[in-house]
Amino acid sequence: MKLNSTLLKSTVVAALGGLLFGFDTAVIAGATQALKVLYHLPPFWLGFTVASALVGTVIGSMLAGIPGDRYGRRTSLRGMAVLYVVSALGCAFAWSWSALVFFRFIGGLGIGGSSVLGPMYIAEIAPAKWRGRLVGFFQFNVVFGILLAYFSNYAVGTMGFGDAEWRWKLGVSAAPAVLFFLMLLGIPESPRWLVKKGRIDEARGVLRQTGEENFEQELKEIVESIDAEHVTSDALFTAKYRVPIFLAVSIGMFNQLSGINAILYYLNAIFEHAGFSKVSGDLQSVAVGATNLLFTVFAMFVIDKLGRRTMLLVGSVGTAFCLAGVAVIFLIGRHENLLVWMLIGYIAFFAFSQGAVIWVYISEVFPNRVRAKGQSLGSFSHWIMNALISWTFPLMAASSGGYPFVFFSAMMVLQFFVVLLFYPETKGISLEEMQRKLKIA
Repeated sequence: MKLNSTLLKSTVVAALGGLLFGFDTAVIAGATQALKVLYHLPPFWLGFTVASALVGTVIGSMLAGIPGDRYGRRTSLRGMAVLYVVSALGCAFAWSWSALVFFRFIGGLGIGGSSVLGPMYIAEIAPAKWRGRLVGFFQFNVVFGILLAYFSNYAVGTMGFGDAEWRWKLGVSAAPAVLFFLMLLGIPESPRWLVKKGRIDEARGVLRQTGEENFEQELKEIVESIDAEHVTSDALFTAKYRVPIFLAVSIGMFNQLSGINAILYYLNAIFEHAGFSKVSGDLQSVAVGATNLLFTVFAMFVIDKLGRRTMLLVGSVGTAFCLAGVAVIFLIGRHENLLVWMLIGYIAFFAFSQGAVIWVYISEVFPNRVRAKGQSLGSFSHWIMNALISWTFPLMAASSGGYPFVFFSAMMVLQFFVVLLFYPETKGISLEEMQRKLKIA
């Protein structure tokens, strides 16, 4: 089948939540120094200021499955859009450090919720043939948002806003958040959620609308899968779901144990520690963000051909090597000119593997009846590890810039063997077939 306009539009709109997710998580990199000076923040409280949004993401990802199941994936995404708007404006007009922390927390709720609901919505409207690329588009928007954040920080930094510069950096995302809310009004609801609510005719209409060639057969399989709820408990934490739980939790944790967000959040500080100027650091951050985007696009084209497992294995080797290189540079205090190249290599391997695969994989391994809960669990493990690492990174890096990167490199070596031994391939398999493959149908 070919991509039709409704399927493409629905994917693009849902993935806009990813753009805001990426922008809001990375934009803080351009404001940490100003906040540190303005509020006299030692490393511990600077880490807390950054991690305050991540506390929100942990809670948002943990709870997003509740409105997602009750009110629908699309309707719940509208709620996330409102949280993004409130957070951006609140940070821009924050009257104190505590107010800033509060509004970053609100934004974190939106990020966490989007990381669950966006990929889940796309996975549920996408045919198996296109699912990897379409769900991967969410990750494309995440990294595009990261690049936009770095470019926005650079652009705002050249406009002479003085002491208000950080407010503009944190507040500009209100505009795309409003656009996200408005565009969500024009896409259909998930057919699998509609079936779950007994709205069979509406689900049939959505499947036909999104270009599903065999929509009656697809609808029949969805109904049979969801009808199992009447005879099977939909509690997530049962022995039956131990394999998908392990897969979702481990991929979420390894995603952050790679050090990705610690690096993205503190990228300017890392370059500063290596002796680069503020403007030079901003420009090199843009280069890192552009590499992230380029290799995410490449990954989207090959994810349904190479497969998720193969990409994770390749990425584990590449990220481990590059992180080891960064560690050596900091530990010996020489060859700082190679730092940007090691970080660019690291980002390239990460974007090709973990970055492109995580949200696709988590959305694929759970059956319909517990997908919202499973997606929340995988996202929760990702964000709780993110919060812990981002909070403690300034403390670890303060004593030696190299030791955190040694740890991250070792974790990527461990990931290689876990994926090699335990991860099944999911490419080209319908969500209902995946249930049977994992023996959870």
